[in-house]
Amino acid sequence: MATSAPLPDETSNLFRSAPDSRARPLAIARWLQAVAVLVVMIVVVGGITRLTESGLSITEWNVVSGILPPLTEAQWQAEFAKYQTTSQFRVESGPAGMDLAAFKFIFFWEWFHRILGRLIGMAYLLPLLVFAARRMIPAGYGWRLAAMFALICGQGALGWYMVASGVGTDLTSVSHFRLSAHLLTALFLLAGLVWTARDLLKLAADPDARPARLTAGAAVVGGVLFVQLMLGAWVAGLDAGLAANDWPLMNGRLVPEIDWSRGTLWTMSHDPFLIHFMHRWWAWVAVAALVWLARQVRKSDRMASIAVHSAFGTMVLLGIATVMSGVSLWIAASHQLVGALTVVATVWAMHSLGHSLGSARKPA
Repeated sequence: MATSAPLPDETSNLFRSAPDSRARPLAIARWLQAVAVLVVMIVVVGGITRLTESGLSITEWNVVSGILPPLTEAQWQAEFAKYQTTSQFRVESGPAGMDLAAFKFIFFWEWFHRILGRLIGMAYLLPLLVFAARRMIPAGYGWRLAAMFALICGQGALGWYMVASGVGTDLTSVSHFRLSAHLLTALFLLAGLVWTARDLLKLAADPDARPARLTAGAAVVGGVLFVQLMLGAWVAGLDAGLAANDWPLMNGRLVPEIDWSRGTLWTMSHDPFLIHFMHRWWAWVAVAALVWLARQVRKSDRMASIAVHSAFGTMVLLGIATVMSGVSLWIAASHQLVGALTVVATVWAMHSLGHSLGSARKPA
């Protein structure tokens, strides 16, 4: 039987629930997985941007006109002149420390990072509008999809807020607090994409499937991993990876010398030696938590268990290699890549744990 035309006030609500016959959970899940791949890519490029100290090479945020890089020699010279006003150039590069060719290299990474951000925004928004207009979004998922788009917009704003901390200030790099907020928001978005995609895959296979719940144990694991990722972002922001190039000792000592004269709170959030030390050893707390999670899902989702073990094992090895190589660009970038994949594997296992417990309690 044909349905009547929607009322005007109904058409204004893009995220109204879809009838079961029109919902397309599988298509939406595949789309979210594709966006998740793009988010992993931008996390890696963001890591390279930080490692090459490229973040301050573009001193303005032009959402539309910034899509195109400089095309003429005069435009390149104008952008280079803007960069030369930053403290990073004056203190670290100096008049004879960087030429235009070197500037073009760091400019490329920051520009590519911003282009990927715009691509993610469009790759998310346009399909979302199509799914919503065709009423293909299953009941209960509209608010989640809208919230993740808000996260993408907030991520872009945080990116500029981070860059602004090093433009027109005495800082020679961006604030490590703003850097960590920028990175952690991206990883939180990645977690939301993976979790929601898995909920929708379950719904596609079983129309009666309910969203997985976040268990207390999984929440603790997520909190432990969050701390490790935050410490990793601080290490990157403060160049604390260069504090030592030996392992397991730091400059020949188990516990490095720490200057506490500026107070406990400042030292714990700014001292590169202490933050490097905390990042090294909190990693083993994270490993213990992830081993527990992997064992919990070993029977219900063996692939998730294998993914968690593989991800954190590779991440630990790459972390050690990063230190012992003196923060090699590509080893450090690989470490950040596997960090993002560890988030994916962890969220996969957390979802499987919540889903299996929910299924066990579901009435026959």
